[in-house]
Amino acid sequence: MVFVQIVCMGTARKNGGSRMTLAEEKQVQRKAGIAARRALAPEPRAAANAALCARLTALPCFRQARTILLYAAFGGEADLATLAETARGLGKTLAYPVCGENFSLTAAVPGEDGWEAGAYGIRTPILSRAEILPPEALDLIFVPCTAFDAACGRVGMGKGYYDRYLPRCTRAVKLGIAFEAQRVPHAALDEHDQRLDAFITEGGIYHGTDKIEL
Repeated sequence: MVFVQIVCMGTARKNGGSRMTLAEEKQVQRKAGIAARRALAPEPRAAANAALCARLTALPCFRQARTILLYAAFGGEADLATLAETARGLGKTLAYPVCGENFSLTAAVPGEDGWEAGAYGIRTPILSRAEILPPEALDLIFVPCTAFDAACGRVGMGKGYYDRYLPRCTRAVKLGIAFEAQRVPHAALDEHDQRLDAFITEGGIYHGTDKIEL
């Protein structure tokens, strides 16, 4: 967390002291958050991933969910592979995001040998070999980020895939996933940026609303 804050504070002024635009602030937070998560050493990273997955699998919303959208970790993101194994053992249906044209997102359940290197080199289901889940069929969604704040504001990669998709997931609990090192005092948000129901890290749970029981 300290690394992200130092980077943001150190670049808060430019051009002779003028304030950054929202887009510039968001880009600073994005770059700092990516650097912070990539900087985690192997042992602390493994411990953080284990703690995060244990915290998630203990939540009632995980135990009750039948259909889950998660993600294949990329670029130093928190890794939910252990949680995925637990979920499969419990008979839950696991979908992964596929990025499409016009910044669309599809929830796809991969079939056998049904993976490829998709957009941006991320491990992605092959749509022609996958079962497609409509947004309203999802019970639980795990959303990665580059940076976040305690009010559950999220800074993503800047393309808006999740911000377009999440409002369509009308019955899903939407949880942000991150390491504590990615937390900032105030996430730089546009009007279209979606706040999540909660953020889960290796250190704790940040509630974005009291309307959702986790």
